[in-house]
Parts: sequence; structure tokens; C-alpha cells
Amino acid sequence: MLIAFGLAVAVDLGSLLVGAGAGHQIAKPLLMPLLAAHVYARGGPRLLVAALLCGWGGDVFLLSSADLAFLLGMGCFAAGHVCYLVLFGKGRTHPGLGILYGIALVGAVAALWPDLPSDLRIPVAGYSVLLTAMAYRSSRLGLLVGLGGALFLLSDMLIATGVAHWPQLPRPDFWIMLTYLCAQALLAQAYRESRTFV
Repeated sequence: MLIAFGLAVAVDLGSLLVGAGAGHQIAKPLLMPLLAAHVYARGGPRLLVAALLCGWGGDVFLLSSADLAFLLGMGCFAAGHVCYLVLFGKGRTHPGLGILYGIALVGAVAALWPDLPSDLRIPVAGYSVLLTAMAYRSSRLGLLVGLGGALFLLSDMLIATGVAHWPQLPRPDFWIMLTYLCAQALLAQAYRESRTFV
């Protein structure tokens, strides 16, 4: 399954780099089910599998540019973050890192707020709180999983700047998917840390 996931990642990112929309449309819905199947085959926790499958739902909805699809996709990802938060438990994390994440959250929401569509401001702000909490709590499971949480935050920040119509990098969808896929792959390593769950 891991080889199949790697091939799907290559097809998806390659398609985005060359502007082959059909390749992205085909490969993107395969990514999270393949990663979830790998985690399941390794005996990973059900909550981890559920979080990845919630990501699959978000991926599919975000293939559409409709506003409703965006909200439904954000809802799927929010459900995935709840799964991650429950999975990570209440163990000790570094308070200094929490302060940094809190500053980043307040600064990002304040900066984006005026440029977001009015009907998306509250949903995006609420989602941002949940995402930031997940990123912070992911650090409990070590450097790799914690980096996955941080990259998820970065990926969604890239999406938010696009929604706010801020200047974008060339091929923005490529950078969004690259950071997102690295994030989910690193978060999936939580199955190796099952002894730490409470």
C-alpha cells in the first residue's frame, strides 16, 4: 500500500506541476485511502485511520470550486482534527510551543480577516483554532509527528491566503498539496507511537 501511495503522490504532484488537471482529479481521491489502508495494515489505531479518511472526504469536496463544497471539505478536515486531538490524548507538551502557536493563530486570523469573504470569516476562524490545537498537540508524539502538525497548518494557511486573494506562489496548488501530503504522511507515523496514547 505504501508503494501505491507513493505512486499516487508522484502522479498528483507531477500533474499539478505540469498543469494536467485530469491527473490531479484522478490521483487526489486515491491518496488518503491508500495511506489509511497502510496504517490499518500496520495495526494503527482506528482513530488514526478515521482521521485520514476524514482527510479523504475533504480532498474530494475540495476538488470542486463551489462555496458549499469548500465548507463541506473544511468540515471533513475539522472532523479529522478532532480525531487527531482525541488520539493524541492529554499528555505533556511544551508550553512555549503552545505560546508560539497561539501567537501564530491570532496573527494569521487578524491578518486574513478583512480579506476573507464575510460568510467564511467565522468558519475559517473556528477551523483555525481547531487546526492549531491539533498541530500543537501533535508535538506530544515527537519531532516527526509534530512536524506533520506544523505542515498541516502551513498547508491550510496557503489555502486561506488564496481564499483571501493574497499574492500566491507560482503553481500554488502544488505547494498546498506538497505540504499537505507531507503533513498527513508524518501524522500517520503516529501508529508507531501507540504506546503513548491515553
